[in-house]
Formats: sequence, structure tokens, C-alpha cells
Amino acid sequence: MTYLWLRTWQLGIKSLSLHLMRSLLTVLGIFIGVASVIWLLAVGEGISRKAQEQIEGLGTNNIIVRSIKPPSEATEGQGFVVPYGITRDDYDRVVTTVPTIERALPIRELRRRFTRAGRLLDGRLVGCTPEYAEVNHLAVDRGRFLTSADARGLENHCVLAAETAARLFPLDNPVGRTIWVERDPYVVVGVMESRSPTSGIGGSFSGQDFNSDVYIPIETLWARIGDFIITRRSGSFEGEKVELSQATFRVDEVENVLPTADVLKATLAQHHSAKDYGVTVPLELLEQARTTRMMFILLMGLIAAISLVVGGIGIMNIMLATVTERTREIGIRRALGAKRRDITRQFLVETIALSALGGLTGIAGGLTCRPVLGSIRWLLNRSMPEVMEQLPEVMRTVEPTIVPWSIPLAFGIAVSIGVIFGLYPAIRAARMDPIEALRHE
Repeated sequence: MTYLWLRTWQLGIKSLSLHLMRSLLTVLGIFIGVASVIWLLAVGEGISRKAQEQIEGLGTNNIIVRSIKPPSEATEGQGFVVPYGITRDDYDRVVTTVPTIERALPIRELRRRFTRAGRLLDGRLVGCTPEYAEVNHLAVDRGRFLTSADARGLENHCVLAAETAARLFPLDNPVGRTIWVERDPYVVVGVMESRSPTSGIGGSFSGQDFNSDVYIPIETLWARIGDFIITRRSGSFEGEKVELSQATFRVDEVENVLPTADVLKATLAQHHSAKDYGVTVPLELLEQARTTRMMFILLMGLIAAISLVVGGIGIMNIMLATVTERTREIGIRRALGAKRRDITRQFLVETIALSALGGLTGIAGGLTCRPVLGSIRWLLNRSMPEVMEQLPEVMRTVEPTIVPWSIPLAFGIAVSIGVIFGLYPAIRAARMDPIEALRHE
């Protein structure tokens, strides 16, 4: 029996090699299908992982509340100064009444101009507490971050982000030097390492670029700057009152995050008639991202599977043509004693050989996804930098991640399709009348 199968494989490979170009084109169809499955799933997995990493960076135990300026029609009749957003009372109320919250981080952000020795930089002034660096995964490069002593003493101390330090102090060590925030002097006590910007996540959480920031104690900001912002627009002045730009609440246990978020939303809704705040729950977003990932993978797999079906149709066409060409050979083999199952086995072996070879080469092509995509991206950056800059960040930075189960899945589907689409030509060949086959010219 082993000899019979070995002989069948030898004859099958010999038959395929007699029409090498046709066989290679058939293999190419399976190659494209298998490689497409691996490539599309790898790209989809890379995009999904990047989105999940950004969400996880917010902290799955965290609940983030941000102030949102309501539309102008919602604030008509409120006078020159329009108050909106979460307040210190909201913050204190949540901290004191929700027992599952173990840590809270108040944040106030303002756009300000920073100057030093004639150098100017428009950036973000962030009033925060010492926990800000830990929550946002910021690492100290030189000096130190803000401390509780800075806050208690209302010290004019600040910490610079990486780009801010490079712009204001291109040659000097900033630590111990003074910068000006508008008209107020601040002594630099530390410099942070560079950090990649975050993309906008959720309807109320916009992307953040930490590299042009200046950090000061939030108590100092309240004492020196206050809550009011006066903006000049089209020859008129507009006033706003914002006490907190954001508050991040850390929940003690992951299973308590969603119930705590419901309590927090209900608490805020009792004291805000206008929708001037947004609540972002990273855990909810993470669960949504995982669900979306599965749907995305299924969609990608379905699209790629179409290529495999097309390749299978190619195998059927080739094998039907082969059966017609080899009609006389089939008649001779039947006349010499070959049974129908022998003829069926012969043609099935040839289709399996084509699909298996296409599957193996497709796997090899699929594993080149990361280096090939990196080379294409490098080439586009060199030849069309302006176009690349306009592309979304995820397209410029995503790294494909090979999904391990996609390799056996793609190969198994390729061989299965080869068998399924090769079965009809094989059965058709086996059912030929030997006498009619011998008469065929």
C-alpha cells in the first residue's frame, strides 16, 4: 500500500512537471490566497494591538472625567463669563462619597506662552499633583518631578517636557534655571523624557501631546492664575471659568470600575444641567476594542478567503483541462487494469500537490509581512514624505503582528479547497468509459 501511494505521488509530480508553466500559475493563485490571509490578519492584529495599548495606557482601573465646553447656543444669556466643566466641589464630592475610589488626580490645563532669553514657545501649562507622572507613564530625564512640598509651599517650581526643554534650552541644562510663563517666573526642577503622543480615544477624550508641556503644582496654578480665562475674538472679549480640565479617578478593583462609573455619572448629572463634561472609562473602551478586533479579524479572514476560493476555481479549471488532454491515457490505464479509485487517487494527488505547494510558498510569503511593509514605508518616506505626513498615524507606525493560528488555518483551507475543487475533475476522469477514452484523439 505504501508503495502504491509512493508511485502515485511520483506519477503525479511527473505529470505536473510536463506542464510546468500551467502548474506554476495554479500554485500562484493559492500562494496569493494564503499570503493574503496571513498578511491581512497580521495588519489587522497590529492595528488592534496598537489601539488596545493606547487604551491600556489610560489605565483599566481608571475613570477619566474631562470638562467639555458646551456649544454657544447652550451658554447664551449666562453673561460675560461662562462657567462650565467639572469643579473642585464635584471632585471633592466624588472623592468623599464613592468608597471604591482609592486615588484621585485633579488636572488643570491652559494654553500659555513660555519664554526664556528671547526664545518663545507656545505650549500647554499643566497644573497637576505629583501622581501625574505615574498615571501618564512619564519618566524623569534630569532633576525630579513635582513633590507635595512644592504644592504646600505654592512654590513657583516647574518641570519641562522634553521638547519644551530642547526649545528653550538648546545648549544648557535647564535644571535650576528660570523660565517665564507669560509674566510669572518659574524655576525648573526637572526635565521629562520624550513620550509619544496619544490618539483621541472615546468621544470625550482627545489626543494629547506631552512633549510641549510645562508642569506646575495645581495649587500654584489656582493661586497664581485662577479659574478665569479671557479670550479676545473678532474685536470682542470672551470670558470662561473652568476649575478643572480633567480628573482621573483610580478604582480599587477592576470589577468595581463599571459600577463606580455609573455612580460617578449619576453624581455629576445631579449637579450639571448642561452636558459640559465627558466620562471616559478605558475598561469599557478596551472591551469594545476586543470585540471590534474579533469582528475585524473575521472580516479580514473572509476577504482573504475569497482569494483562496478563486485559487481553488483555478485548480478546478486546470484539472478539467488536464482530464480532457489525458483522456487517452486514462483509457489505456483502465484497459490495463486500473480501477476507478486508482484514477481518482491519481488526480487528487495532483490537486493536493498543487494546493500544498501553493500553501507552503504562501506561508513563506506571509511571514515576510513585517519586513516588506517596513521597506515599503521606508521607500514612501524617502520618495513622498509630504504624502506620508498626511496619512493617519496608525498607518505610519503600525507594526504587523503575525497571528500564529492564521498559518495552519490558511494552509489547511488551501489544501481543503484543493481537494474540494479537485474532486469533481478526479471523479469525472474515473467515470470515463475506457472504450470511449481509447477512441479519443
